[in-house]
Amino acid sequence: MSHLPAHVADTKPVETVHPDNLPAASRDPGIVAAALEKLVEHSATHEDVKDAIHAPMHLLKNHPLVHKLVPGLEQLATQHHVGNFVIVRSTGERIFESMPIYARLGMHLLFYGGTQVKLLHNRSVETILKDLSVRQGKIYDSPESVKSIPSFIQTYGIGLDELEEPDITKYKCFNDFFYRKLKPGVRPVQNASDPAGFCSAADSRLTVFPTLDLARQLWIKGSHFTVPLLLGVDPDSDKAHMFEGASVAVFRLAPQDYHRFHSPLDGVVGDVTDIPGEYYTVNPQAVNEPGFDVFTANKRSVLYMTHERSNSPVAFVAIGAMLVGSIRWTGGAKKGATVKRGDELGYFAYGGSTVVVLFPKGLIKFDDDLVKNSSVPIETLVQVGYSLGRSLLPAH
Repeated sequence: MSHLPAHVADTKPVETVHPDNLPAASRDPGIVAAALEKLVEHSATHEDVKDAIHAPMHLLKNHPLVHKLVPGLEQLATQHHVGNFVIVRSTGERIFESMPIYARLGMHLLFYGGTQVKLLHNRSVETILKDLSVRQGKIYDSPESVKSIPSFIQTYGIGLDELEEPDITKYKCFNDFFYRKLKPGVRPVQNASDPAGFCSAADSRLTVFPTLDLARQLWIKGSHFTVPLLLGVDPDSDKAHMFEGASVAVFRLAPQDYHRFHSPLDGVVGDVTDIPGEYYTVNPQAVNEPGFDVFTANKRSVLYMTHERSNSPVAFVAIGAMLVGSIRWTGGAKKGATVKRGDELGYFAYGGSTVVVLFPKGLIKFDDDLVKNSSVPIETLVQVGYSLGRSLLPAH
């Protein structure tokens, strides 16, 4: 179980991640990098994902390998809850999602990113995270990795009844299951008959902000979160001006989620621009940290779309993260194609990841409950097809 009821989580303080929080003997980033490397390698030979990178922080007392690799980390996990609260939109329930160990160790390394610190084999933090992401992708692409599928399902309580292929013996490798397809119709688009509607792009934890300034004030604290940097364009370019003062929706996918992403609008598929970058964790505590710029630093791919009703541009940014193998476009690769809300655009191979959608100023009014939760700020747990908001612009 990767989540806890709020009344259980409220019995201990939630850790605010800081490099000094780790036990003194384990703060050295070299120790943390070596531990991550061992856990990734461990995933190649051990079928239970809880014994490697998916060890939930609240269960570390049962994990002797972690005690050995990062001495004292279990004390931190005993004294604090490590992770994030979210609101389940379908019920209004507040729950706590425990952070897997790889994300917590990745958070520690972030404090040493962009520095001259050299770690294992004289590599930078960025090089280590890239090497580990590539390695984990290869492990989970191998036929032997199917042995980890049952424990992954059990660890995260993944239901099989929604899957297009519920027989887990039919998957060729772990990644094949990770970007699994769902049965047609299990993610219906809410308000599908409303031509002004927009919908959720992913099964995810969602935050929305009517303006970029609000997003920076409440959620995305990195000093370099700007439209030009996110889109990889010149500040004086047409695209930069197009999205000046944009409204922002941030969809964060956790490892247990269905990892295909879908169109939030009725419209037309345009160009895709790939932007190389890093493999930092996109956990909210990294996004909320003033010194980190994970969205504009990480590897990402930008799909430009045109909203059919208003003829307005929309930027759909798929952002890779720590241990993410790749970003792959399906429907989003078909330039000129017409898509409807809920149509598949692409998927992420292994790892947590994020989609950021930019709507030009004045195009969308986000649903009130999403705006309210985001102003707390707390993420809202949503599924593909859930209502996101309505167009403020008349049909062109």
